[in-house]
Amino acid sequence: MRKKDGMSPYIGRSVRRFEDHRFLTGGGRYLADTDCPGALWGHVVRSPHAHARIAGIDAAAAKRCAGVHGIYTAADLAGLGPMPCLAVVSPLIVPPRPALAVDRVRHVGDPVAFVVADSAEIAREAAELIEIDYESLPSVVDGRAALVEGAPLLWEQAPSNTAFHIRKGDAAAVAEAMKAAAHVVEIDVMNNRVVVVPIEHRAGIARYDASTETFDLELTGQGVHGIRRQLAEFVFKVPPERVRLHAPDVGGGFGTKNFLYPEWILLLWAARALGRPVRWEADRAEEFVSSAQGRDIAATARLALDADGRFLALDIAMVANHGAYLSGNGPGAAAVAASTAHGGVYAIPAIAADVRGVFTNTVPVDAYRGAGKPEANYIVERAIDAAARALGRDPASLRRQNLIASFPHRTAMGMAIDSGGFVDNLDRAVLRGELAAFETRRAEARARGRLRGIGVACFLETSRGAPNEGAEVRFERDGTVTVAVGTESNGQGHETAFAQVAADRLGLPIEAIRYVQADTRAVRSGAGHGGARSMHMGGAAVVKAIDATVAKARQLAARLLQAAEDELVLEGGGFVVQGSERRIGLADVAREAGAFGEHVMNITDVFTFPSGCHVAEVEIDPETGATALVRYTAVDDYGRLINPLLTEGQVQGGVTQGIGQAMLEHTVYDPQSGQLLSGSLMDYALPRADDLPGFDIELVERPTAANPLGVKGSGQAGCIAAPQTVMAAVLDALRPAGVETIDMPATPERIWKALQR
Repeated sequence: MRKKDGMSPYIGRSVRRFEDHRFLTGGGRYLADTDCPGALWGHVVRSPHAHARIAGIDAAAAKRCAGVHGIYTAADLAGLGPMPCLAVVSPLIVPPRPALAVDRVRHVGDPVAFVVADSAEIAREAAELIEIDYESLPSVVDGRAALVEGAPLLWEQAPSNTAFHIRKGDAAAVAEAMKAAAHVVEIDVMNNRVVVVPIEHRAGIARYDASTETFDLELTGQGVHGIRRQLAEFVFKVPPERVRLHAPDVGGGFGTKNFLYPEWILLLWAARALGRPVRWEADRAEEFVSSAQGRDIAATARLALDADGRFLALDIAMVANHGAYLSGNGPGAAAVAASTAHGGVYAIPAIAADVRGVFTNTVPVDAYRGAGKPEANYIVERAIDAAARALGRDPASLRRQNLIASFPHRTAMGMAIDSGGFVDNLDRAVLRGELAAFETRRAEARARGRLRGIGVACFLETSRGAPNEGAEVRFERDGTVTVAVGTESNGQGHETAFAQVAADRLGLPIEAIRYVQADTRAVRSGAGHGGARSMHMGGAAVVKAIDATVAKARQLAARLLQAAEDELVLEGGGFVVQGSERRIGLADVAREAGAFGEHVMNITDVFTFPSGCHVAEVEIDPETGATALVRYTAVDDYGRLINPLLTEGQVQGGVTQGIGQAMLEHTVYDPQSGQLLSGSLMDYALPRADDLPGFDIELVERPTAANPLGVKGSGQAGCIAAPQTVMAAVLDALRPAGVETIDMPATPERIWKALQR
């Protein structure tokens, strides 16, 4: 169905989110809003030490508290399997990760015991009566320090604290190119660790039905099918159909709610043991020491150039700090995802990457918005800025000279980029960012006693996440169409965007579409949220499911209209017999023939390649180091836009998180004690509205053939682009004062100290 002007009735339109009315009027239903009569409350007793032996646990006094129903330690859970790490990295050392610590704790916040009582308050009071005898051990919190000979060893099976050491790319070709190069620049950069801070804390309610021996877990989760698989297959060792996972509205996640956590195991185990529902809700302080953290990759990179400034080779050595345990997909970010984006949008003939994953006495790290792609792009963009300084070249000009300009293009790391407009993105950003007039703005700032800098940087996202995705489309008797998808929203607007796709394809009013997600009972399969995959993978599955269901509807309609199938045309939400006025609506087909539908698996491992060029301007007060981000411009290509309004919101959110990492967010562990020093929002700074300028965003549509919608994925891109763009601006402002390098976050203290040096 198309409007008379040839435009789609829904795809490409900035439809406001249907879910907003529910959220803004208090109609959202988050887990904390869920009433569960008769539920008990759980409380996790956590280690106050970064590294210690557990010499003994005395819970006698706690067990005597009125209202306490159970206190459990590792010995009680002995029959359960360890939490798996599913990252496809080989060889990989995966020490066992139990839900409760056995004999030793390895980071502050490591779960040691689980208390279940009539209320959260009673459980907390009882927990304080548990006496745990710890024998403190030396700790290490820095990734590179963990590799030094003599560093405290976390796991006997992991010599030198190494979980994996892999090499990718062509090291021999890189070595030859380095020898022949006219210039080789070397940089050392740190992609700082971040605490993931969604508005809603993690929480769960577990139930167990003894008559059917089935588990039920309602949780603040993003990938219910994947978490169910781990719980069933690896931990409880039961058929997956005996475990149901489902999520209500979820208040943000950024990747951290994709994973299996000890608390999900403890809740289900206690519900089965006690025969009653058990619920748990984390508080913010608890989340700081128990939810997966992000980034924490130290890198050294060398970029080789010829005499004319052409890139010849890129050599990268990365040390990824994975914390005390390997989280579900932790190694995947540094070892797998980053390699897909090494080299960014540039035609670099030879690339090699050496990646080490290490254990430290810190909270485990896993995929955080972008998951390896921000780290890879940050490395190459910082290297290019260093090369521009060394050669006396304009950074934008040096980039333009080396951009991939023809497609398809296969990168040195084997990625087949089907399409893009990398040169055009940069040219547009340079114009919108008014680089030609920047020196005038710099001089005006200097007259006010300020240091002004500008940064230009590009990015390449490799969007797919997990391969393959399922969707089911069902025509109901009441005239609605159910669309059940295995990807999951935690604020992105899926309820609206998927409805736009379905309504557009079927020619129905958008109000007729009912979106279903995040329930293993209602959705047959799914790889969940992550990797900017929802429209690329899930949207393609929906289109295929719609086509399959329409084919079934055509058969039924032909019988009802007493016509041949090839005589029927889908038009206006129903079938019309060509050359006649006979027609039947899709809703009428369902009413006459009964509700029907089709489930389709979209089997594909193809990537898409969102890209863009961003420009940032900063002003620094040299007396205090205070930095203001005064302008930010983005020119981005996300393929075909389903809903430009939602896409721009995704870009704004991602850019803001990238700005936060570049300027404010810093996870700090004490190097001696291993204590988390930035353990609350009093000590950990998040970006606020007054830290941000008005964003100038241009979205350029270049559809891809990788999926039937032509989309490329926008959920992570801003987070991938912003860090290097902001840091380039900061360094440009500081360079006249003799400062050549600084690491994220560029806080006032760091900048002031750099200026004093």
